[in-house]
Amino acid sequence: MSAKKESLGKTVGIVVAVCLVCSIVVSGAAVGLRSLQQTNAALDKKSNILNAAGLYEMGMSNSAIESTYSERVEQRYVNLDEGTFVEAPKPDYDMYKAAKETEFSTKVTNSNVGFQRRPNVASVYLVRDDAGDVSRIILPVHGSGLWDLMYGFLAVDADGQTVRELIYYQQKETPGLGGEVQNPAWQDKWDGKELYENGEVAIRVVKNANPSNPHTIDALSGATLTSNGVENTIRYWVGEQGFGQFLKNQAWRS
Repeated sequence: MSAKKESLGKTVGIVVAVCLVCSIVVSGAAVGLRSLQQTNAALDKKSNILNAAGLYEMGMSNSAIESTYSERVEQRYVNLDEGTFVEAPKPDYDMYKAAKETEFSTKVTNSNVGFQRRPNVASVYLVRDDAGDVSRIILPVHGSGLWDLMYGFLAVDADGQTVRELIYYQQKETPGLGGEVQNPAWQDKWDGKELYENGEVAIRVVKNANPSNPHTIDALSGATLTSNGVENTIRYWVGEQGFGQFLKNQAWRS
């Protein structure tokens, strides 16, 4: 009996030791990879911003992405209520994390955009041409799709009115339907569209849109809820609760 107990004890001891070693190895790998994951995430974000800026080229190397971004793109922060540039509220400020903190956010009202709070201060990205003048303003946008929130970048000309790109980089929509928000052919339909008419938000996503209408984009086939979500998202973020005052002020010209 004692021999069996001793054998059972050894077995349990070996199992515990193996589990302990494995947990240490997994934890160490996770910590070691965290820095690499953060670096890759930052690089992917810059790639999407360059895409919205019209500066991304297929097959760009990591070093080319970094150098083009640092030379042509400037990140700034905007007080959404006042539409003016401000300093980041705190080091390593993240607008999406800030939206979860009541101290740094405001409750969303009269909107079905899919989230409850928006940050008081948001990031914007100014794209400069070879002469150093701002040629595009890139606005981070997010809002509901069919299944979850979708995240993207809206690129607007320096007139604060004309759309150049809508790039979605994170979405969980149905492939072949709502997932077509990432189809370049559909993205191209946004080029040249105008956000406002007589000072009011006029952009719409509708079925069988007239291509000559400067304020309408053709809805995604078979994806009504996703199309509605895109419209709600863009109208919200270029409206008075979003970047509307900032685009009206055209603070980048000062």
